Amino acid sequence: MTTPDVSGSRWPHTAPTADPLAGGAAPLDPAAVLAAALSLSTATHPPTDTPADPVAADPTGQAAPAAQGAQDGQAGSPPLQPTAQSGQPTGLPGQPVAFSPEMVRRDFPILHRTVNGHPLVWLDNGATTQKPRQVIETLAAFYGSGNSNIHRGAHTMAREATEAYEAGRAAVARFLGAPSPDDIVFVRGTTEAINLVAQSWGRANLGPGDDILVPVLEHHSNIVPWQLVAKETRARVVPVPLRPDGQIDLDAYADLLSMRTQLVAVSQASNVLGTVPPVREMTALAHRYGAKVLVDGAQAVAHFPVDVQDLDADFYVFSGHKLFAPTGIGALYAKPDVLRGMAPWQGGGNMIESVDFTRTTYAPVPHLLEAGTGHISGVVGLLSALNWLTSFDREAIAAYETSLMAYAQQALATVPGLELLGSAPDRIAVLTFTLAGHDPAAIAGWLDRDGIAIRAGHHCAQPALAHYGLESAARASLALYNTSEEVDKLVASLHRLQQSA
Repeated sequence: MTTPDVSGSRWPHTAPTADPLAGGAAPLDPAAVLAAALSLSTATHPPTDTPADPVAADPTGQAAPAAQGAQDGQAGSPPLQPTAQSGQPTGLPGQPVAFSPEMVRRDFPILHRTVNGHPLVWLDNGATTQKPRQVIETLAAFYGSGNSNIHRGAHTMAREATEAYEAGRAAVARFLGAPSPDDIVFVRGTTEAINLVAQSWGRANLGPGDDILVPVLEHHSNIVPWQLVAKETRARVVPVPLRPDGQIDLDAYADLLSMRTQLVAVSQASNVLGTVPPVREMTALAHRYGAKVLVDGAQAVAHFPVDVQDLDADFYVFSGHKLFAPTGIGALYAKPDVLRGMAPWQGGGNMIESVDFTRTTYAPVPHLLEAGTGHISGVVGLLSALNWLTSFDREAIAAYETSLMAYAQQALATVPGLELLGSAPDRIAVLTFTLAGHDPAAIAGWLDRDGIAIRAGHHCAQPALAHYGLESAARASLALYNTSEEVDKLVASLHRLQQSA
């Protein structure tokens, strides 16, 4: 059912004409922009002599504040600066280019704006990531020159949009290490993907007395769908406890597994503690009992490479907006034999072969599970985001984020009364904390006045917070474009908050 990857030559491409309103300068050709953005070879990056300082590029022209950490007299020795490959975007065609946060930041227009008179410091990446200009331009170009519905049209526009959509499916399969694009189902995001599995696979395979094992650190979207289907099927949702440092208690997990276990639902990275569980080992153990394993990759995919075959996951789900793609688009991977056994969970167009009032026959997967018109531009934007992200050395990105997290942990430790939640040895750069004498929402409001965006609340992970006796906390979550200077600003602002009390 899938079509070949789209190539640049397939897109209508005429020479741009001069725009008299632009003084004779040639305008951007949306078709050319779209073709370039969807190219599978590599994303493009600006030359390295482009100003990297967000304030230097700030259209308001405001002067950059001095390094505030030193000004505010942080206690103790300064932590080591995180390191990253720097400089020139080099590499053979089709090969990843070097990575540096300064180079990456040039691709994000929003990082060059101000908030409340200060350069934006975006530390809310666990909620959503910002979008590179390649994705923004691709979306505009799609609606400027490529918009059409897909799969059923006989005209050129429908064919081209279909090719772009299916190229997105192929890109997701490569990104996840899936055997085939036919193993990928497009959904609105992680939450919809888990509900799809619960309602389709769960209804058919769960029954009275069956167990669904769910670690306490899970996001609500990996708890509530299982509660709903368990109530319907009379199965049980069994929580897997945490250790004090935020790791899953693997001894308890092993004890809870039994022949009653039909499913283990686990995140590859926690959105509130940053914990990266040993998913591969947990999956292997679950499979000894014949249980399926669903892996929530929402917080993982932007931070380190994923290989669903190496994990041996039966299901893997993620949201596009957590990895620099638009909101409203995500993907479900399922093993081919599992996917072929799943019944439709929604009915409508696109998922049928023929309809009659006496009998309806269905299209094969993955289309069987994609009723109605999908988020076509979202898929195109996801394709562009994957091309952009994979154009970098992802191992270098992971190493940089690890060093930045270590820097942030040391820097935050200088703030009186601040306590970080979770200290698992394997984790992503999620820094959830409490500050003595301050409500998390008030902390977030204070930081916002300095242009620093973090999250406060229960983070859709109330059981994980309850493990620490909390109902809410503040969270700074880092991404590849964050820098040690931004961490310094966060820490300096928190010092001022404590001093003001």
